[in-house]
Amino acid sequence: MPTSFMPASAHQLSKMTLLVWGALALLPAHAQQAGGTATLKEVVVSAARGEQARDEVPQVMDVVDAPALESKQINDIKDLAADMPNVSVRHAPARFTVTGAGNPTGRDGNTGFTIRGLGGNRVIMLVDGIRLPRSYVNGSNAFGRDALALDLVKRVELVRGPSSVLYGSDGLAGLVNFITYEPADFLADGAGGLKDLGGRVALGWSGDDETAKAAVTLAGRASETVQWLLTGTSQAGRGLNNMGNNDSANTDRTRPNPQNTSGDSVLVKLVARPDGVQKHILTAEHVGKQSDVELLSSRAKPPLVASSVVGENARQKFARDRFTWDAQYKLDAAAADLLQTVLSLQTSEAHDDGRTQRNDGGVRLRDTRYSEQVWQAGVQASKTLPVSSDWTQRLTYGVDYASSEVTSWFGGSDPAPLTPYVPKKYFPDTRETSVGLYGQSELVSERWRITPGLRLEGFALDVISQAGYAPPASAPGISISGAHAAPKLGALYRVDSQWTVFGNYASGFKAPNAWQLNGYFDPQPGINARLLPNPDLKPETSRHYEAGVRANFERLTTEFAVFTGSFDQLIVDKKLQSGSGTVTDPYVYQTVNIDNAAIWGFELRGRMDWGRVGVGRLTTPFALAHARGQDKGTGRPLNTIDPAMLAAGLHYDTAPWTVRLDMHYHAAKTADEIDPTSGVRVGSTQFSDLPAVATLDLSGQWRIRKDLRLNAALINLTDRKYWLWSDLQGLTTANATTQADAYTQPGRYAKVSVVMDF
Repeated sequence: MPTSFMPASAHQLSKMTLLVWGALALLPAHAQQAGGTATLKEVVVSAARGEQARDEVPQVMDVVDAPALESKQINDIKDLAADMPNVSVRHAPARFTVTGAGNPTGRDGNTGFTIRGLGGNRVIMLVDGIRLPRSYVNGSNAFGRDALALDLVKRVELVRGPSSVLYGSDGLAGLVNFITYEPADFLADGAGGLKDLGGRVALGWSGDDETAKAAVTLAGRASETVQWLLTGTSQAGRGLNNMGNNDSANTDRTRPNPQNTSGDSVLVKLVARPDGVQKHILTAEHVGKQSDVELLSSRAKPPLVASSVVGENARQKFARDRFTWDAQYKLDAAAADLLQTVLSLQTSEAHDDGRTQRNDGGVRLRDTRYSEQVWQAGVQASKTLPVSSDWTQRLTYGVDYASSEVTSWFGGSDPAPLTPYVPKKYFPDTRETSVGLYGQSELVSERWRITPGLRLEGFALDVISQAGYAPPASAPGISISGAHAAPKLGALYRVDSQWTVFGNYASGFKAPNAWQLNGYFDPQPGINARLLPNPDLKPETSRHYEAGVRANFERLTTEFAVFTGSFDQLIVDKKLQSGSGTVTDPYVYQTVNIDNAAIWGFELRGRMDWGRVGVGRLTTPFALAHARGQDKGTGRPLNTIDPAMLAAGLHYDTAPWTVRLDMHYHAAKTADEIDPTSGVRVGSTQFSDLPAVATLDLSGQWRIRKDLRLNAALINLTDRKYWLWSDLQGLTTANATTQADAYTQPGRYAKVSVVMDF
């Protein structure tokens, strides 16, 4: 593998890995003895689309359960990724402009997960197995992927590496599955039975964005066979704080723009078990979010001219509604032991209103909308068969169908004497359809677990309306279709009761989407650029290899894995093809297949239990990871790779309370790790030389009563000023001179929450 780009800090982390691994090998590693602390195997569902013990999965995955979501006070997907090396969520400051040169920076909030260097729509995000909306960026408009409320979620499973075999297109880099609560989670009486009524009340406040929130859940039994659940949440806050100190109302501003945010969500579930062989879950979910921002950072500095921006504000609203029917049937049939069906309708709409006040008194208005309506259906069967006296086989196979109608609208008006603004669609209304057939076999013996799998998927993008496209586009929008096969092979070998080795090969793919295929834009006054559609786009593909070892001793559990991936035909949005940016020779952009990339790295994680110390128990969780990437066409590094990260903590647990001290170390990102031309405009260079940083978080939980808990935390305890690389991507060297502090993380802040069960 190429190593020429590895900086000194990365070499030091690699050496640290070997030292840590060696030190752990020297620690007392006694096997679990009879009469020791019993632990239940953690069960996951995302890796195999069915229940499976986590330590039997032949690949690396992260699980955040309900106690962790509560005690860590995880409020959004950026909080969720904070403890996961080689995983990040970009959240740049709100520094966009309503009109003018395209600059979506910060408009999309939490943009989505990046896993091992690839992110955005290349990571499948699911809620209860149903796909969440994609992110969308066009010019100065952007809509991110934080389309859920974590107060409705009891568990998050994140799979690293391609997941297309079981979940289809977009599974190029991994998946994140958010699993919501069921009534039984609140009705258990502690004695193996069920209460008639139960629930939870939670109140919380976070100082990083001054968000206050409340969540109330009621669950009950309508009869012996029917249970119900209702959860409602509400929150209000401001924009994410930082450590900038320039409070001026112009482009030099580094303090956050004045911003108000709010959100509400509702989850309703009915669970029916009419007999011993059926289970039906009816789910209705609503998530709504709104943000109002006064864009002081887009105001012009003197001297002003007639067209100078003297005031600007924007309002963004988002709503997602989902209706799902899940059913399970226990069968005694030759073809299946268990049959699962799902039928879901999900609608989502993002609406962006912007108002710009010019120095001459003119007002520009923009009204931007993006929506998806998705029907999703699936049938899955599983069957366990004896193969021999030593081997059994579990077959999982099924069919998935998804049909999504995607629409957009770019409306508004311009004041005289500007050329009247023409409302338009930058891509035509499109129906995206996919049908996938998949199968996976899990061969199991006393020591071995071998898992081959294959998915065959056909996709189609069909233009359903040309109305308003461009207008007029030089040619009508086109439709495409295609098919792809995605194989995988995993293997796990249990050496003994303590050691397990595993390996996994997986392939992934991602079909083009509507705006990549038919995105179109003609030059307009003041914007000497043209965007052309591309009917020749091909699916992106990936091949990913992973090998690792797990150790499970009485005091120590640990996992170490190395991985390498090859990514072909990566789609580059709006790549410059020609032009000099003049009226007679405008820039010509087109979305194209061009980049082939390689990504490689390692991940080490685990927990050391130091045993009883005083009245409590002391443990040390740790995680260390590093990845590198290279554009195989240019030989340059991939800017999407996060720097190496080390996380370690000291956790002290007693019966009534827990206290935790956690450290996060982010390595430097220096110029030799960065492609200076990637992700920025022609003639600009990417900001580099991000310094290393170590931060400390102090947190704890006081279990006042069995049913009442207080959680509190001080984040960034030492008030360090620092940046995260995921937020800085796209910041140019020229802009960094005055704007870099706008991208800093919050200083020291507090979090507090109270949770009561009943």
